[in-house]
Amino acid sequence: MNIWLDWLWRGSDALVSLFMQPFYYISILLIVLQYRRQVTLERKLFHVRLHSWVHQAWRTILGGLAAGIGISLLSAWLGMTLTFDGIICIWVVTLILLLFRVRYLCFAYSVGLLGIIQFGLSWFPNFHLQGILDSSVQTIRELNIPALLALVAMLHIAEALLIRWQGASFAGPVFYEGKRGKVVGGYQMKNFWPVPLFLLVPAQTPGSLLPWTPFFGGEAWQGGFTFLALPIVIGFTEMTVSQLPKVKARLTSSRLLIYGIVLFILALSASWWSPLMLVAALAAFILHEGLVLYSKMDEQNRSPIFVHPRRGLKVLAILPGSPAEELGIEAGEVLFKINGLAVDNKEQLHRGLRMNPAFCKLEVLNLQGESKFLQRAIYAGDHHQLGVILVPDDDAPVALRVKSLSLLELLSPRRGATRHEDQRTISNDS
Repeated sequence: MNIWLDWLWRGSDALVSLFMQPFYYISILLIVLQYRRQVTLERKLFHVRLHSWVHQAWRTILGGLAAGIGISLLSAWLGMTLTFDGIICIWVVTLILLLFRVRYLCFAYSVGLLGIIQFGLSWFPNFHLQGILDSSVQTIRELNIPALLALVAMLHIAEALLIRWQGASFAGPVFYEGKRGKVVGGYQMKNFWPVPLFLLVPAQTPGSLLPWTPFFGGEAWQGGFTFLALPIVIGFTEMTVSQLPKVKARLTSSRLLIYGIVLFILALSASWWSPLMLVAALAAFILHEGLVLYSKMDEQNRSPIFVHPRRGLKVLAILPGSPAEELGIEAGEVLFKINGLAVDNKEQLHRGLRMNPAFCKLEVLNLQGESKFLQRAIYAGDHHQLGVILVPDDDAPVALRVKSLSLLELLSPRRGATRHEDQRTISNDS
């Protein structure tokens, strides 16, 4: 009974320390800013609200909480030798990287970079600085990089599962500047999860002993244990013009799952053979960046699917709660006929809807190229296109140019926007 009371007391203390740390609130603020930016972009493009950034923020906060609980339970057998100074060091490096790219808000980059720095410092054992810089160097030397990399691997495995679960829920339709300057339809997919972790660490003063010996830490566990709160952000950013969001999310999830498993094996191997630590640290950084570059190359080698066919109008997205959603129209399908009138452009679409203002009959080609027939009454206040967002035509006035965003551009969205003649080009984080 005493050990359970001790666990409860130490867990409660860790929970209080989590809510006292500013990094958890900073991560939530950055995520809200990112979601708000996407909703603002959707309003500029389509003059309607497709998503709610408040609803998405709550979804990701709850998803991150679930991931944090799961990882904290699974990491109990691993253990962690990490101090509060170590947490500060990791977050400082993360925020510095964030100044260059928003997608660097990921511990794979910061822990991988710290592992490389630690390896470099090991070649100069007598290297010292003055004041706070020397304390920072000492903190980096004391970091248990294999344990941190194992934690990063588990975070990415959890991220892969969250992407499969929530990855397509906040996918936003956009008009991209495609090859040869042609505007094509596509989706940007951005999800971030604030993950509160409660890590089992050796106690600084004698306390209750664990009934098992964690994988990392060795003899350090002979003095007892405690919990350490560590807020972390995981997330992914993707764009696609060649696949539906659900398909893209599943593909990204599978690749990230493989990355997490490979990194986990390297981290465990580095714990018993130290030369592998540098390999694992480089893998955390390089393989993660390789996933991003590979995804871009894969998109470039595929043909865009959100372009109008020779006959009909292809659907890019459906407004939530619209007549199109009630009818069961899906993104990627083709509107072929409306009230018996073949439609090949927006003018014909509006003409077909005006033929019977109170009712409409549709012939739609599904994703398999088969016809399906739909019908519904039209009511006052319904969307003028039944809630259908079509892929861009040749006269589309807006395009999105893929560009990596820094933290300054995220905080000031206008810094990423430029105008050229009558076409507005808005930068997007890659």
